[in-house]
Amino acid sequence: MYAKVIVDISHEKLDKGFDYRIPEHMKDKIYPGVQVMIPFGRGNRLIQGYVLEIKETAGYDEGKIKDIAEIVAKSIPIESRLISLAWFIKENYGSTMNQALKTVIPIKEAKKEAVKRRVKLIVSNEIASEYVKKYEKKHATARLRLLNALMENREMSWELIVKLGVSGTVVNGLVSEGLAQVEEEAYYRNPIRYTDLKPYDIVLNKEQKNVSDGIKSYIDNKKDGFKGVHLIHGITGCGKTEIYMDIIDKVLADDKEVIVMIPEIALTYQTVMRFYRKFGEKVSIINSKLSAGERFDQFERAKKGQVKIMIGPRSAVFTPFRNLGLIIIDEEHESSYKSENVPRYHAREAAIFRAKNEGAAVVLGSATPSIDSYYKALSGEYELYTLKTRAKAAKPATVYITDMRDELAKGNRTMFGEKLHELIQDRLSKKQQIMLFINRRGYAGFVSCRSCGVAMKCPHCDVGLTLHGGSRLICHYCGYEIPMPKKCPKCESTYIASFGTGTQKVEEAVKKMYPMARTLRMDADTTSKKDGYEQILSQFSNGEADVLIGTQMIVKGHDFPNVTLVGIIAADLSLYASDYRSQEKTFQLLTQAAGRAGRGNMEGEVVIQTYSPDNSSIIAASNQDYTEFYNQEILYRNISEYPPVVSMMAILITSRDEQMLAKMADYIKQVTDKEFACERKLRTIGPADANISKINDVYRKVIYYKHPQYEKLVEIKNTVENMLDGLDEMKKISIQFDFNPMSGF
Repeated sequence: MYAKVIVDISHEKLDKGFDYRIPEHMKDKIYPGVQVMIPFGRGNRLIQGYVLEIKETAGYDEGKIKDIAEIVAKSIPIESRLISLAWFIKENYGSTMNQALKTVIPIKEAKKEAVKRRVKLIVSNEIASEYVKKYEKKHATARLRLLNALMENREMSWELIVKLGVSGTVVNGLVSEGLAQVEEEAYYRNPIRYTDLKPYDIVLNKEQKNVSDGIKSYIDNKKDGFKGVHLIHGITGCGKTEIYMDIIDKVLADDKEVIVMIPEIALTYQTVMRFYRKFGEKVSIINSKLSAGERFDQFERAKKGQVKIMIGPRSAVFTPFRNLGLIIIDEEHESSYKSENVPRYHAREAAIFRAKNEGAAVVLGSATPSIDSYYKALSGEYELYTLKTRAKAAKPATVYITDMRDELAKGNRTMFGEKLHELIQDRLSKKQQIMLFINRRGYAGFVSCRSCGVAMKCPHCDVGLTLHGGSRLICHYCGYEIPMPKKCPKCESTYIASFGTGTQKVEEAVKKMYPMARTLRMDADTTSKKDGYEQILSQFSNGEADVLIGTQMIVKGHDFPNVTLVGIIAADLSLYASDYRSQEKTFQLLTQAAGRAGRGNMEGEVVIQTYSPDNSSIIAASNQDYTEFYNQEILYRNISEYPPVVSMMAILITSRDEQMLAKMADYIKQVTDKEFACERKLRTIGPADANISKINDVYRKVIYYKHPQYEKLVEIKNTVENMLDGLDEMKKISIQFDFNPMSGF
């Protein structure tokens, strides 16, 4: 047996691994991630390395391969644990080890350290006074101004000196004359800038305390090894965050560290405020809006024990804590926990694997748990806790369903039904706040000719172009862009227009119908800047707007006590997507949106506007009845053989050569059919065109495999990888694996 060993985990060396022979007496002790000593170079000096993978064959002349010298006998470093996690991701989700390593290990790029500079006066004021006279004679006003300031303060920060209008050249002039010196001190960038916040004291009600005590008791009773997975299913507004904090208090008291995962950056603002008020400097954050330097510094602070709680989206699961005790995944149902890039890992499964490796506990929380997690909880794989009442005795919102077909029959051509219109006017008159939710980004769905019906499509992708700003058509996949045509390119009709409803259209309609209302719009376009989320949420929280209009990012976890009305416009936009999870996603979105109303002392109301009022997921969402929805949905999954009842794997094959793509897709199907012919429970669908059959002139086909055992699908993946390894055709195609996909390719 051979081991591939990496000798340095850094940006430059990640690709470089070396083969070593595993001595017979070490075979049972060598595994991915273990730290070893190896003879290196001509002098065979012993250096430390990490085992990346175990192989039966060597990729080098066996006669020249050296033996591993020894296993490092000391506590396992965090790098070993992360390499082990990378191996799990590589094996279970399909990628190279290098891709998995770059996913789990924060790579240090060649960036300058953040430094604080201070300028000190190093001579007496008597000597400095002589130079004051000298500078006065020479009219060296800048040096004179800086020297006088230093004589008064003796020491000044570089930032303050710059504010005085003094350049670095002037500072260097004083240094060269022996009057001053510049001192530099490296420091870690801290993205949290909140100060003077009131302490956040938590008082749990009886129901919250029962859940918290149950999880803490489980952690205490199993002091060694994995502490289990705990699913908290609580209605919106039940106070899950307070439960998290109570459990964190216990984990910190045990001198352990905590990862808190959130679904999107949009949650960072309010979540971090609460946690920072409770735990202060122990808290840090990680998210994609941070600079590369800030991201690296947060991981370094965690590694050195300077922070104990890391809050962030799915990448937070890779925080290099050395004594991890708890991983919390809030809003665990969110699809953003599944990576859309290779490797297509799910953060929940990565968290559970890491917790098992490091003896930690995992807590999942949601008002609308994923069908997958709830299924495992009912089967006993997870511990289930249920919260049925809102914290602070707040009542669930009253929900109305408006049939938009009836509104159309009455002659109402606006996007606001009679009930929503009436309630918007009422809330504006009472100075209460309103949230209008639409599951859509941008200005419109697509543009087409009303005469001949032709749609404006991207020439490079199999998708329609989207109208932005009323003047440009843009492809959201490859960036192709053209001016909005005045005539149809096919029939030359002038009746060419956009169809669909977007956040901008809703904002325009609000301003037109309610001109006195102050509006804010929150979507991917308005939050593109670094602090875009925080600015909009802060403005709305401070009462600077009456109406917040947005996509799904406004309905996830935010807590605005003055919001008493939520309007859900075009509720069924996500209902008929070509995705077996479409009913689940619709129920979750509507339930989460409804949960934003009435979270304070005032009662809330919700209006769901739909063209499908009889749909079971919409009815269940209006009743806030998860059990009703789950029972219907799991029946459908059973009949149709979809996860979590069975496991599913999608193989996406892509190529610029359409004929080569078809040939290789058929070849993969034929080989897997032959290799796994005895597997009677295996179901294969395809190859077929992907949902979008072409993106940026790259053609796409997909094959789906279903089997009750996840491990069997991993075996199929390994077979396909081995089969394709070394084939000349692989130069013209690429392949991706996606297990239990959150949406179709």
